[in-house]
Amino acid sequence: MDHMDRAVERAMRALQNNEKVAIYGDYDVDGTSSAAMLYLYFLSIGADVDFYIPDRFTEGYGVSNVGIDRLAEQGVTLIITVDCGITAVEQVRYAASRSIDVIVCDHHEPGDELPPAYALLDPIKPGCSYPFKFLSGCGVGFKLIQAMAIRRDEVETVYQYLDLVAIAAAADIVPLVGENRSLVAHGLRRLNDSPRPGLRGLLECAGIKRGNLGTSQIVFGIAPRINAAGRMKDARRAVQMLIDEDEVGAFKKAQELENDNRSRRTIDEGTFTEAQVIAQDLLNSGNYRVLVIHNPTWHPGVIGIVASRLVEKYYLPTVLLTTLDGVAKGSARSIAGFDIHNALKQCEGHIEQFGGHKYAAGLSIREENIAAFRQDLNDFALGAISDEMLTPELRIDAEVTLAEVTPRFFSVIKQFAPFGPGNSRPQFLIRGVEVVGYPRVVGKDHLKFRIRSGNDFIEAIGFGMGNRLPELNGRTQYDLVFNIEENEYRGEVKQQFRIHDFRVHTPGIYPAANGQPTPAAVVLDGEG
Repeated sequence: MDHMDRAVERAMRALQNNEKVAIYGDYDVDGTSSAAMLYLYFLSIGADVDFYIPDRFTEGYGVSNVGIDRLAEQGVTLIITVDCGITAVEQVRYAASRSIDVIVCDHHEPGDELPPAYALLDPIKPGCSYPFKFLSGCGVGFKLIQAMAIRRDEVETVYQYLDLVAIAAAADIVPLVGENRSLVAHGLRRLNDSPRPGLRGLLECAGIKRGNLGTSQIVFGIAPRINAAGRMKDARRAVQMLIDEDEVGAFKKAQELENDNRSRRTIDEGTFTEAQVIAQDLLNSGNYRVLVIHNPTWHPGVIGIVASRLVEKYYLPTVLLTTLDGVAKGSARSIAGFDIHNALKQCEGHIEQFGGHKYAAGLSIREENIAAFRQDLNDFALGAISDEMLTPELRIDAEVTLAEVTPRFFSVIKQFAPFGPGNSRPQFLIRGVEVVGYPRVVGKDHLKFRIRSGNDFIEAIGFGMGNRLPELNGRTQYDLVFNIEENEYRGEVKQQFRIHDFRVHTPGIYPAANGQPTPAAVVLDGEG
């Protein structure tokens, strides 16, 4: 990786001279996991090290002059940023004015100008020949400590941190292919076999059992609880939990994050309910192909989550805003085929600041500009979003029969794990099955039922599909789109179908996966 020699040389010099080193992370899962990993490694080799996580509400994302000042006052002479820093041009210059060198470890897109850091590690920066371009921020940080460990002739010592790399990669939705696939696979083994105290406590609080823990449990179980630290209060608590080697202390910190996550869910639900009312009013009042929704009282820690939920519900790009210190700030989320970052760029005359990528972005805007921004953004969306783009797709890898779904079939599917972006869990179509017994709603809003084809039976569940119970009348056959997963109940592990959609079976409505055209809403992807 370009600049790795410089980064290792500077870090080793700081160690030899007993300089004060600060790990500067971000407040999300990738940033806090990265900060914990680098802190623990530098501590293990005898460095004088501390970590710094900015406050989401007062400092915002990335490196700030406020943070640099605080670290300078503590005598820090080397800052290692992780999961941030690639666009911190002025901040790195400011650090130099305070006699602080900066090593940047980042994986985000650079701007037109690179920061004048002592070393700049980012596989996607111009001129970097590193062959794998999709590392998480924690993955880039891992490359740094791996290179340092090679220099110290103790390379295997860093493998103990792969659990943190796996959590960061899964939570940050980086492609799980190539090197990421290897890092996450090994990290999951460590997480299942010997989780560090904080993660063990978090798993217990979440009711997640070790053994078959995979990326889904990270994304839906571990990550929201780590993120809750920064969404609700101080993200440093997530790092403190991850680095705590005391079982009792770590468990207490995990419990605190569990409580924060419960509070976050309550606020999330209230915000989602209120936002739906505004969204429906907008849709009833005109032709909107993008939603811009603002409420000055909403909690800023849940804005991104609720924006994503609104996209799921309405399948429209959504910008959700609250107000902090007189300025509306929020998150934008998009649908397939619509570049929300580019759309914001078309309206940047109304916006104070924005950044992000194709499907997710953050922005700030003055409240008096919101109405004009909404109009211009919607005008752009009307020209860019076709009717076809507003039809969600289910991409199906193969059609199967129930008789084919054997334990051996499932064991082969599991060998494709870890699943994630770029390596999605295979999605199957099955036609003409019967629903038997009594379908019911379980948990919060999950549809549970049993299906049969001939003499073969299997359990099925559709998460969040409770409102579709009336469609399962038991007097007809159905086509199902599903993944196969394991369900453990009272110590017994069984395979089940996780349903993503279903419809009444009509013979001949779908052609077989033989290259013939299919309806827009169902794509048979025989190439896998």
